[in-house]
Amino acid sequence: MSATYPIDHTHDPAATSWVSSANQPGSPFPLQNLPFGRFRLAGSGGECHNGEWRNGDWHIGVAIGDQVLCLRTAGLVDHADMHRLMAQAPTARQALRHALFDGLKAGSAKQAAWAAALVPQADVEMGLPCPVGDYTDFYTSIHHATTVGRQFRPEQPLLPNYVWVPIGYHGRASSVIPSGMPVRRPKGQTRPAAGSEQPNFGPSRRLDHELELALFIGQGNALGEPIGIDQAEAHLFGVALFNDWSARDIQGWEYQPLGPFLAKNFASSVAPWMVTMEALAPFRQPFVRDAALPAPLPYLSSPDTLAHGVINIELEVWLQTAQMREAGHPGDRISQSNYADAFWTAAQLVTHHTVNGCNLQPGDLLGTGTLSGPMPEQAASMLELSNGGQAPITLSTGEQRSFLEDGDSVILKGWCNRAGAARIGLGECRATVLPARA
Repeated sequence: MSATYPIDHTHDPAATSWVSSANQPGSPFPLQNLPFGRFRLAGSGGECHNGEWRNGDWHIGVAIGDQVLCLRTAGLVDHADMHRLMAQAPTARQALRHALFDGLKAGSAKQAAWAAALVPQADVEMGLPCPVGDYTDFYTSIHHATTVGRQFRPEQPLLPNYVWVPIGYHGRASSVIPSGMPVRRPKGQTRPAAGSEQPNFGPSRRLDHELELALFIGQGNALGEPIGIDQAEAHLFGVALFNDWSARDIQGWEYQPLGPFLAKNFASSVAPWMVTMEALAPFRQPFVRDAALPAPLPYLSSPDTLAHGVINIELEVWLQTAQMREAGHPGDRISQSNYADAFWTAAQLVTHHTVNGCNLQPGDLLGTGTLSGPMPEQAASMLELSNGGQAPITLSTGEQRSFLEDGDSVILKGWCNRAGAARIGLGECRATVLPARA
């Protein structure tokens, strides 16, 4: 827990819901989770069963078991503006969580009325969890930074500024896409062949995934008014799975001196559900750094950050090839890691982003950067797993991969679990690679 998001009755692991699917073992969306997203009815034509919304309109929903609760139909909001909901103060958001929890709890007097506000998740289309205004990508895994740095700078894998400053760059918000939307293989320039001065142009041959988390901003700040580390948590709304696709060969040619451009701005996939900071309260742990490394500068440190700044989220990457899909094979798990191994906390990213007076707004997305762990099997990108393409990985079907091929699907999964708390999930973020356009 943190001072801003305490543990309360909504985290009671013994509590159950009148929505029976929420009580099934392994359900990512039990009563204790209640993540937010935007949905509309799948298919075309007509109105939903209770006539409260038209097909094609986006609505704010909360996942409960295998259902979606429409907040407007349940009488909890009078609008469909996710930014307006996210911009509320933590106290107002906690009050909404309490109302959701109490109304969905087994024995609730709301059951009869709210049953009409439920729609099966199988019958809806999920969009982006909220419209994304601005997108910043950070580089918070020291393990990823060191492994990748070793491939490009063997003599100095980790640059000296890394342990002092949260490294980030501004990405492209317009190409942040919802989970399930396919990703087209990008084209671009790559390094000249040996003996040539002219770069090559064509489809990327080193397409890669990056396992990340998206941190969504709730309340914003005024231009010129930094967010102090003691207030940073109050400006975070929630977390979602995030795949920030990369074209490594395009990036290797273009990134100096200004950093990523076409190698990164073609697509970034985000899961449909934002798991709120309130729901994550039981899964906090102390911020601890190797004693051999410098402590954060004072503006990036506080007693609450040191005591509860880290969020323990288990993460996985699954790869399903076209051959697997045709055979009904769910895919292979190729990586496991944990957000707790990140070098910088979510609150530190918010504080550093605004320390110069930069203004954040509701719905802004902060990517954590690739979340690799310290062990080889915890590498969260193909660049690391295959050692830059020099050591292809072998899948259970006998297929090999150095980088992603057309028809490959990448599925990200995440959950939180600890003794004395109900397990909650982040759902999935998935996308399939399509061939480059002719």
